[in-house]
Order: sequence, then structure tokens, then C-alpha cells
Amino acid sequence: MELAHDQKLKTGTTTVGIMCKDCIILAAESKSTMGWLIAGKEVQKIHQIDDKVALTISGGVGDAQALIRIVRAEINIYKLTRNTEITVKAIATLLSNVLSQSRWYPYIFMPIIGGADRDGLHLYSVDPAGGAEEDKFTSTGSGSPVAYGVLEDGFKDGMLKEDGIRLAVRAIRSARERDVFSGGKKINVLVIDRNGMEFVREEKVTELLK
Repeated sequence: MELAHDQKLKTGTTTVGIMCKDCIILAAESKSTMGWLIAGKEVQKIHQIDDKVALTISGGVGDAQALIRIVRAEINIYKLTRNTEITVKAIATLLSNVLSQSRWYPYIFMPIIGGADRDGLHLYSVDPAGGAEEDKFTSTGSGSPVAYGVLEDGFKDGMLKEDGIRLAVRAIRSARERDVFSGGKKINVLVIDRNGMEFVREEKVTELLK
């Protein structure tokens, strides 16, 4: 995606996570920056880490990529050695522990983790010091103050999927318009439910932006 020696310099983003009645919505814009330079306009900031679990990235791209590799490997080890599926809470705890143990030489990384497991649907935000919190909606990155305003105004318990997608797109769009470090060519939206996960078609997102 980007050259390795530049990765840790690339920051600036807006990501959101929303708990709906039957699914989790994760969304992010697609711009990456190095200071005032736009390093990428179509960066993917939502990554699958298990069958029904994904996370968003904000912070340093190199740190995010390293931690995603660590988490995926640990999930595979857990499933192989215990012969059972891992819960979303366990994944959030794992990532929280890695970040906490590295707090003196921290990873610049603040993910949103969303997914489905045997206990239902879950949404967590994890801070760079390792603090994990389960949320009904959350946002990370430089544009999150703007996105939070939209989420606070529009979120309702038990939202349907279509309403959640519409709210996520509106939150990211607002952040792109007001935060200089958020933007890019796309808004990527992922829907996760008990059957798996699927990205919302680009044409549908474009229609919602009108």
C-alpha cells in the first residue's frame, strides 16, 4: 500500500463504529497523510481479523499493520490450541494487553473492533495505552470530534441496518468536510452480522452522499 519506511509517519483519519439491532457497522474515509502531504487517497482502513470480526485503523499505518499481523496470528493460535472460536471481547482484551505492555514505547494506534460471536454483537474501542471500552457507537481519529456530534444526534438503540449505514456515512462525510486530515476518494462501510461480513457497494454509498 505504502512504502515501509514512510508508514509510521502516515496519520490522520476518521473511523466510526455503530451497534445496530442485528449488525455492527464500521466505516472510514480513505485519506492518509504525512504532515500536510496527502500520501494516499484510497487507503483501506477497515480490516478483517477473524471470520466475523474486523477493526478500523487510526494512527500510524506501520504500527497498525504490525498489530494486525500480531492479532491475526494470536487468533489462529487460540483457535488451533483450544479448538473453539474466539470471542470479540477476547480479541479486544488481547489487543489491549499488547498495547498496555508497550506503553513505554507505544504503538500509535487506536482501533475500533466490531464483530459477532456466540454471545452476540459487540463493539469496542481501544486506546493506545491499552484501555478497552465496549460502546454502542464510537469514533476515532483526527475527525472524531466532528463525527461524534453526528453520532450523538442520530444514534438510537435498536437501529436497523439501513439507518446505521446512513448514519455512518453522514458522520464520515461531516468529518471529511471539517477535518483537514480526513478525506480521500471513498467512504468504506462494512456490515457485520451473525452470518459474516460484507462491504456496502460503492454505488450505494455514493447515492447516500447526494
